[in-house]
Amino acid sequence: MALRFIAKDDKSGVNGSPTVFVDEETSDLVFQGWKIDEATEAECLAFGPIPDHETVVRIPARMVRAIREACDDAERRELR
Repeated sequence: MALRFIAKDDKSGVNGSPTVFVDEETSDLVFQGWKIDEATEAECLAFGPIPDHETVVRIPARMVRAIREACDDAERRELR
């Protein structure tokens, strides 16, 4: 697997940041984000279980531009 770095949230400080990547082999999007709180988890669980092999993360709205860039990059890779 080779991840292409797209962007890191520059407003979240030095203790780790939400980050967006694109997997160059599969074109999957990969997100590093904040752990969700219990209230958010409860709302997610109202729509169904979160399997043990999955997780839910929170990405700040200010990262939308980076997510769009990642989506565009992934789409271009899929069209090759």
